[in-house]
Amino acid sequence: MAVDFLFSIVLASASARRRELLSKAGYEFEVVTSKIDEAEFPTDGVKSVECAKMLALAKAKDVAEQHRESLVIGADTIADFDGEIIGKPTDKTDAERITRMLFSSPHKVITGIALVKVVGGIELVDSDTTVVYPRRMTEKQIAAHIKGGTWRGKAGAYAIQETGDEFVERIEGSLTNVMGLPMELLGDMLNSIAK
Repeated sequence: MAVDFLFSIVLASASARRRELLSKAGYEFEVVTSKIDEAEFPTDGVKSVECAKMLALAKAKDVAEQHRESLVIGADTIADFDGEIIGKPTDKTDAERITRMLFSSPHKVITGIALVKVVGGIELVDSDTTVVYPRRMTEKQIAAHIKGGTWRGKAGAYAIQETGDEFVERIEGSLTNVMGLPMELLGDMLNSIAK
């Protein structure tokens, strides 16, 4: 259930899935894409959870500077394979490498969420983790997945809402987290501000 706020909400993300999840939950918001370049943030020696939270906060702060009276929601989703941070694939070859890796054994999907409102001094950061148990993909399925291009712009080179039944056996945790915005966690964070 969406919470009514006295201030506007801005989603600092170009993700269609995040927009869809927020809309379906009944939130009214505008979208302003962050100009943060994720590649400029070093990830060596940074744990996956901390990386997701760091990037979510950077995105939220970037947009909040221009929308100081709005509550800005920043989010960043990454996949974690045995402690290795897996982001968005750079090209087809990278997408195939990531697909072969992640669909060989269970992996984690982590989304960091940051809420920032400059006027009022609000800054909340948290994260959610879901374990994904994949089905082993055939060579034909891998080739079709790469050719289909649904991996573009997706952490871990896949989108569970588009390929879930085919590629995923089960998950432990939040489905909306794997989709890019853990709505249960976001609801708790927004409720804590509204109190």
